[in-house]
Amino acid sequence: MTDWQPSADLPTLRARAALLSALRAFFNSRGVLEVETPLLSAHATVDRHIESFRTEDGRWLHTSPEFAMKRLLCAGSGPIWQVCRVFRREESGRHHNPEFTMLEWYRPGFDHHALMLEVAELVTALAAALGRPLGGSVGKLSYREAFRRHLDLDPFTADIAAIRAALERAGHDAGDLGGQDRDIWLDVAMSLAVGPRLGLDAPCFLYDFPASQAALSRIRRDDPPVAERFELFWRGTELANGFHELGNAAEQRQRFEADQDWRQQQGRELPPYDRRLIDALDAGLPDCAGVALGLDRLLMLVLGKGSLAEVLAFDSGRA
Repeated sequence: MTDWQPSADLPTLRARAALLSALRAFFNSRGVLEVETPLLSAHATVDRHIESFRTEDGRWLHTSPEFAMKRLLCAGSGPIWQVCRVFRREESGRHHNPEFTMLEWYRPGFDHHALMLEVAELVTALAAALGRPLGGSVGKLSYREAFRRHLDLDPFTADIAAIRAALERAGHDAGDLGGQDRDIWLDVAMSLAVGPRLGLDAPCFLYDFPASQAALSRIRRDDPPVAERFELFWRGTELANGFHELGNAAEQRQRFEADQDWRQQQGRELPPYDRRLIDALDAGLPDCAGVALGLDRLLMLVLGKGSLAEVLAFDSGRA
């Protein structure tokens, strides 16, 4: 039996330490405050696509430090960042581990485009610090442009039948994965046909999502409306998810309640949403943008590893 041994080799663990050191230097040089927030909470995310771990005493392991960090922003913290362990109840795999390391930071006065620029600068700096500079400049592509380019489909107007037909033309048999939910079909199309073709040479941002996928972001009243949200892809893998943050307490409560209704209709677990966050937003969130970035995935890609297990001291199978 050798499962007592680390899943990552020692050179990789040294690279991980170097990445964390470079990360701290990056934010220190920009005057961004490092913070820590609780891993255990009385509340949990009600996101439709994320499942949380619940402890025996009825509390929840956080899936992101977002809510607590926004409460700090509302209390006047100014720009903040943290690295922490987060927990999501999902299958282990090449790009997934139930416990992983997340970098999250918030920038008052930034919109999502300004934050994309800083994310690009960070990723470039970290890759260089590990002696693995990026192969090219970081790109940008709107959500609509990406679907048109890689699936010949307008995601803002296509119905479910059109999305299924486009997937079939591209050689993907999605069965009935999306049911009767158009947004789930867009997610299926993203995971099967669009996402894997993004950032193959250098990291690429995807921005301005459909308003129905706003999550915690603001909605810009264009025609059609768009969510001021972005994701970062590299070699077909999603690395980061960022928002021009929603600060309206009433609208955030409505979104939480809509997600709870959906979860109840689907027979899913129904965690309580964070009412303290709503109270904080009611007190006032500064205009800001925020982003969460998976450090394990970034390290995996920078080092050219084949799976998350290879950059974790102990993956879930050895924990």
